[in-house]
This record gives sequence, structure tokens and C-alpha cells, in this order.
Amino acid sequence: MSERVPMTRPGLERLKEELKRLKAVERPKIVKEIAEARSHGDLSENAEYHAAKEKQSHVEGRILQVEHWIASAEVIDVSRLAGDRVVFGATVVLEDSGSGDKVRYRIVGELEADLKRGRISVTSPIARALIGRSEGDTVTVRSPGGEREFEIEEVLFVEDDLPPASE
Repeated sequence: MSERVPMTRPGLERLKEELKRLKAVERPKIVKEIAEARSHGDLSENAEYHAAKEKQSHVEGRILQVEHWIASAEVIDVSRLAGDRVVFGATVVLEDSGSGDKVRYRIVGELEADLKRGRISVTSPIARALIGRSEGDTVTVRSPGGEREFEIEEVLFVEDDLPPASE
């Protein structure tokens, strides 16, 4: 079997919802599009038919990819974690030492990362700098804009998604 993919429970649920949508909505819709295009006659010069077949190929590929991710998922139960040390699944409140701005990030698997929703990949530079550190620690993160310093204000372990803090 291939390598296990660390993931939070909400991340796995999102993948399952996507798979359900692909199979129950997208797949039947494309089958109808192909049937309709086929009814228009000569398939060799039928652009609608070729476009629908290409779309079908993309959806089937995505279904296989999502099924693989679900089968490879190693769900980390965040509700069983505790303490003040940053680990996978933790939500971390940081204060930018330079500007004083506060941000909130949840450390998740690569497949779940979404910076706009405050979810950063465990493999990102900021997450790698935070893992293993504790509340009160100061970390230096190298970013494209240069080095930035953050103080870890709080480490939370909650199962639900929190909106990113921008205080």
C-alpha cells in the first residue's frame, strides 16, 4: 500500500462529499451530455461530443484520485490531543512580532490546506517552524518577503473549523 496521508476528520469528510458529488451529480450529467451530443450525428466532427468525452475523462480521473486519497487517509483525531505544544491538527494563535497583528492557523494535511480559511499545510515553512514549539515561544519563519518573527500565543485543539483570526 502507498504512504498514509495525514488528515483531519473535517478534511476527510470534505473529500467524501466531493466524491459523492462527482459520482451522483457530475458523472450522470456528463453521461447525458454525451448522449445528447451523440444524437447530433457524425461523431468524428462533433465538437460537443469530444468536449463531453474530455470532461468525462477529467471527472473519472478526479474520482480515482479522491478515492485513492480517502483510502490512504490517516485521520488524526484532534479532540484526543491536548497540551501547549504545536502538533498536526493544532490551531495556533500567533502574534507577528513586527506588526503586532494576530493570526490563527490550523495545521492540516497537504490536501486540506486553504490559506484563506486559515488552514496551512503541515509541510509549509510556517508549520514546520511551529511544530514541536510551545505557547510563549518565538519562531522565525523565512518567507518570500524575508524573515518574520511570531510569538505563539495559544495552542488549541478543536475538531471544528475556526475562521482565521485577524485581530
